[in-house]
This record gives sequence, C-alpha cells and structure tokens, in this order.
Amino acid sequence: MHEITLTVNGVVRQASVPARRLLSDCLRHDLGLTGTHVGCEHGVCGCCTVLLDGEPVRSCLTFAVTVDGRDITTVEGLADRDGTLSPVQRAFAECHGLQCGFCTPGFLCTVTALLRDNPAPSDEEVLEGISGNLCRCTGYQNIVKSVHRAAEIMAEEP
Repeated sequence: MHEITLTVNGVVRQASVPARRLLSDCLRHDLGLTGTHVGCEHGVCGCCTVLLDGEPVRSCLTFAVTVDGRDITTVEGLADRDGTLSPVQRAFAECHGLQCGFCTPGFLCTVTALLRDNPAPSDEEVLEGISGNLCRCTGYQNIVKSVHRAAEIMAEEP
C-alpha cells in the first residue's frame, strides 16, 4: 500500500492505495467522489476525464500513485463552493447538451479546459476539442451549442 496526498477540488485528501489502483477508482472508491464515471476503461470514451493540474487526463489510464502531491479537479469541483454552477455546467443545462448524463462529467471537464485555453473557439476547434469524448445519446449538435454558449457566458461575466 502507498500513502498518497492529493488536492482534490481544493481540498487536501489522503488515501492508502495499492500501486496499481487507477485514479478513477481512487476518486470513486477511496475518496467517495462518484461524479467521475468509468465507461470503456481503455481511455477511449472520455467519461473518466478529470483535470490534473488543470489539464484533461483520462483517470482510467492514470495510476493514483503517479499523481501524489498533484491538484485534481473532478466534475464535483467545477461549481462554486456555494453550489453555483460553472458557466460550462449552466450552458450544458441550458442548451440540452446532455441526455443520459453518463458522458457529461468528462465533457464538462474537457470543455472547461478547452475554453480556458481558447475562450472563443470556432466550430472546428470545438469539434477537435471534444473529439476525445464520446456520447452515445446525442448527435453532438447540442454539445457544440453548449460549448459556444459557455464561451458567451464566460465573456459576459466579469
């Protein structure tokens, strides 16, 4: 067992994990943060995407011991501390960018990083930015609309 310390959603957390424990399993089972979903377990679907030091990573491909001392943001950490949804979360709700919701946590984390790096992406840049996330319920039109709406909301806020 390995003792690790992570800052998850702004809170320092500790866990005792075996060397082969995946970050997705650590978040869900050891830390009780079940918002991170596990789909394909091969890094293809993007459902397990979290932000590691601000960058999107597949938590199902990342060993928990390799992120000791690092900063992780899960879908639970995207909203403000008072529960106010982030612009990306609000836009996905407003534009119906989700259906069953299984892929949504991964999309929300991915889009949060995308808009941080490119606050006004073109349609092609949005499609490229979300290309690592799969949704089986939608045709992606409302997801793309949600990304553009989130960019608008972010530009309007101080």
